[in-house]
Amino acid sequence: MAPHPLPERLLRALIAVAALVASAALWWPAPAHAVRLKEVAGIQGVRNNQLVGYGLVVGLDGTGDQTTSTPFTTQSLNAMLQQMGVTVPAAQLSNMQLKNVAAVMVTAQLPPFAQPGQAIDVDVSSLGNAKSLRGGTLIATPLKGADGQVYALAQGNLIVGGAGASAAGSKVQINHLSAGRVPEGATVERTVPTPLNQGDFLQLDLDANDFNTAREVERAVNATMGSGTAQAMDGRTVRVRMPPSGPARVAFMADIENLDLKLATPAAKIVINARTGSVVINQDVSLAACAVAHGSLSVTINSTPVVSQPSALSQGGTTVAKDKADITIKQEPGSLIQLPNGTRLADVVKALNSLGATPQDLLAILQAMKAAGSLTAEIEVI
Repeated sequence: MAPHPLPERLLRALIAVAALVASAALWWPAPAHAVRLKEVAGIQGVRNNQLVGYGLVVGLDGTGDQTTSTPFTTQSLNAMLQQMGVTVPAAQLSNMQLKNVAAVMVTAQLPPFAQPGQAIDVDVSSLGNAKSLRGGTLIATPLKGADGQVYALAQGNLIVGGAGASAAGSKVQINHLSAGRVPEGATVERTVPTPLNQGDFLQLDLDANDFNTAREVERAVNATMGSGTAQAMDGRTVRVRMPPSGPARVAFMADIENLDLKLATPAAKIVINARTGSVVINQDVSLAACAVAHGSLSVTINSTPVVSQPSALSQGGTTVAKDKADITIKQEPGSLIQLPNGTRLADVVKALNSLGATPQDLLAILQAMKAAGSLTAEIEVI
């Protein structure tokens, strides 16, 4: 028995739905992804502060600075000894060989809201020609901020993530030995004021300049805390009206920093690292139909020593040594490859892989495609 045919009206409806679904990828808006507010914005003035200091590491096993090449190590040690009441005759300063002492720079980051007495980690790096800081102890070193004030005091035993040994001209080394770390090696001595409890407004600074993100932050805060609480000033800053008291402000910030934001996908972008040849492409990069031909050009120069010697009966002739250079230029043919349209990341990757180019060649190809108008993306070279 033959199957009963579909009614003409139903058949037309099914064809229209199929066509609509097939073309949805061309006109459907970019999907939004949810992130929390604290992942895209920070509070103005609430940040880390860099600290730096100069100090000495002692207790090294003969791997410290060679004082003949680093005179500042001897001067620093002499100044420290004088503060402790020990005087070294000037005639003996130049003869001091302190192989167990190294001059170092000490750096740290003072986190926001850090209070006096709290401990922070410090990084220690050699300034001179010390072979290794392994097993050394950092002597009390004041750490200063950009304003010249002392904000922390560092001291402690170094942890160096490496090892090494040398003898009879041979050397074996694992990792880096001229830098180390002192966990919780500095004690905070001074606090840095923050604007959290100052004024009636607080400014949120977005990580990236984007008007849509600023508008979404304003919408999310006003929807939760009331209309007029937040106001987007530009594409990077949002001004927020704060509660009057300090404890209420802490609760207020705890509430808004966990608000969910529905952000549109970022702009199409390609990031190129010219030093390593790395290429990173985000999901919104699209490719128009184009044709690409790429070939390699190699230049080889070979130099061969040639000796010109006069004959035995010549008068006053001299032997002359010269170099004979052979230069060869070789260009590999490149076939013309047609690349189809690609609106998805998988299509773009498949098309670029069909070229068979190395990452270094891909840098030039992408820039040429951008100039030809076939690549819809912003190219950033780092």
